[in-house]
Amino acid sequence: MASIDLEWISVFDEIYSTLSVTRAAEKLGMTQGAASTALNRLRTYYGDQLFVRTQRGMLPTSRADQLHPVLRQVRENLEAARTGTASFDPAKAQRVFHLCMTDLGEISLLPRLLNYLQSRAFGIRIETEKINSDSPRRLEDAAVDLAVGYMPQLDAGFYQQSLFQQDFQCIASVSHPRIGKLISKGAYCEERHVEISTLGTGHTAMVEDALKSAGITRNIALRVPSFLAVAQIVAETELIATVPRYYALAMQSREPIRHMDVPYGLPGYAVHQYWHARLHREPGNVWLRKTIADLMPGAVSHPLPGRR
Repeated sequence: MASIDLEWISVFDEIYSTLSVTRAAEKLGMTQGAASTALNRLRTYYGDQLFVRTQRGMLPTSRADQLHPVLRQVRENLEAARTGTASFDPAKAQRVFHLCMTDLGEISLLPRLLNYLQSRAFGIRIETEKINSDSPRRLEDAAVDLAVGYMPQLDAGFYQQSLFQQDFQCIASVSHPRIGKLISKGAYCEERHVEISTLGTGHTAMVEDALKSAGITRNIALRVPSFLAVAQIVAETELIATVPRYYALAMQSREPIRHMDVPYGLPGYAVHQYWHARLHREPGNVWLRKTIADLMPGAVSHPLPGRR
């Protein structure tokens, strides 16, 4: 069987819309004879008249009605591939998006995002994985659509968008025998700490570098790889922890802990969403990024100088 010519598909679609070979040819910028030739070849290809001349114009046969949504989609896809203007309809989409994030990202973003999808994009599912040293490669390979968190190690080829600002707080049990609503510099140095050593993010290094600059060495009693149980550990022991403010506020409603300012100046940072340049114009990724930014007021796009 001969292959179908892409121009034939455009002729078919325009005749179906206009009910006229002449008007179809005009819209496509071709002669009526060329449009008629394309229609005749389509008739041969599909073994059907496709359009029948009537007083109302060229009406489609039942076979043409069956073919139209398929050929229209082919035409739209080809046009989108040429112009880069493909669309994404979240209400109709059946798709899985892969996100990598920290525990903090899951706490701050996932409930909002899932509630949004429940009402407006029911066919979309989310799968998450933890940010780690392999996350940049997975973003490059498009195995992950977006990363949400703090990843200062990303190199050229990545875009980023700031979602919200964070700083650090100290948390302690409400029943801590030596710490009340405030913590002194002396107490901060003397008390035993939980340190969260998350991979692929810069939280630990940021805190350590700032304290080192102030000549402070913490008494680390416990190191854990995530924030998962930190609030519970602090609530049930005399250990304290230095954590991002959002985590402290979220956990205060779940565990008997209090939060307070760290008595030493620690830098703030921005939580970002990151994506690779190869997905920058992909319609689904564009929609997901906009959705997340809308769910996080204050989001600001700014590809860094020297980065894309």
